[in-house]
Amino acid sequence: MKRSAGRILTTHVGSLPRPADLLRAVLAKDRGEAFDEKAFPDLLERSVRQIVRKQAEIGLDVIDDGEFGKPGFMHYVNQRLSGFEPIRGAAPASPFAASRDYRSFPEYYAAQPDSPAKKAPHLECTGPISYKGQRLLAADIANLKAAAAEAKVEEAFMPAVSPSNVEEWQRNRYYRTDEEFVFAIAEAMREEYKAIVDAGLLLQIDDPRLVTRYNVTPEASVADCRAWAAVRVEALNHALRGLPRSRIRFHTCYGINIGPRVHDMELKDVVDLILKVNAGAYSFEAANPRHEHEWTVWKDVKLPDGALLIPGVITQSGVVVEHPELVAQRLERFAGAVGRDNVIAGADCGFGTFAGSEEIQERIVWAKLEALVQGARIASERLWRRG
Repeated sequence: MKRSAGRILTTHVGSLPRPADLLRAVLAKDRGEAFDEKAFPDLLERSVRQIVRKQAEIGLDVIDDGEFGKPGFMHYVNQRLSGFEPIRGAAPASPFAASRDYRSFPEYYAAQPDSPAKKAPHLECTGPISYKGQRLLAADIANLKAAAAEAKVEEAFMPAVSPSNVEEWQRNRYYRTDEEFVFAIAEAMREEYKAIVDAGLLLQIDDPRLVTRYNVTPEASVADCRAWAAVRVEALNHALRGLPRSRIRFHTCYGINIGPRVHDMELKDVVDLILKVNAGAYSFEAANPRHEHEWTVWKDVKLPDGALLIPGVITQSGVVVEHPELVAQRLERFAGAVGRDNVIAGADCGFGTFAGSEEIQERIVWAKLEALVQGARIASERLWRRG
């Protein structure tokens, strides 16, 4: 994993707005509707080439495929894990429907349109879990590597969902306990994680549930959530065993984009557990008004040897385009806390975590990413001029 040697490097979290023709095909495929199956591989390859080129053109250093081959950052595993069947009876309600935030602001959430995530299919586990997504994964890897080589991008990452988020999305009707269930998912997902690393890409683990548990489980205390999270970190590390930390990024966030967000778990209450994940870089929310103040936490935290921080310096939680000077100031704070070489500029979260869920229009997304790049240049000039 490249470090910020000589200047602050730039990246983002993963999902980007999908072009209209690809979006229609991805949604149809996910919902079992008719689409042009023969044309889809070429459409996907072409779309990935375009999104990689665009990232490179605006100056992003560490890029991905926009998660274009996936219908969502989490339930894409419906197509990649065996041992699951269509759910019997009504699909489970969104975990946020009973969250602390929904209870505090029911009028706000009642007025919001349904998210595409509400239509995304849930499954239930009815037998031993194993990995069956080799063909789909190989296509995603091949598309990203070819596009990165064409655009002369030196480093690329591929997101993959954490075991605990699969556990949240699917029902368990086979394993005796929740712990057995999440460890079985971890063992199966290990094949995907290892394949990404073996292909020469950086692996990014997406794990919003690690910190959203508190909001969506109103009866649980911070201590309860920490105990729950400790087991999930153990399961994730089980899946990552033997893989080089230097090839792994860990991302966590709070699961709500635009909303009041008064019940997010505080970073100080979970940062030690985040740093127990066997990763070489940690990506987290740091740009939105609910969490920007938490940069001070990192002044008192000892990073694992060689670890990097990827703080969000632009956010998906609002449409205001950040001023590059503000981005630079945010980066300089983190550089002061952990050292300039240990900071990479990132985003709070993705901009299309479920296909069709883009709450921020595409042109605004790119304006935000351009501000990220410009702000990193300003910060770099000042940080390295000081010596």
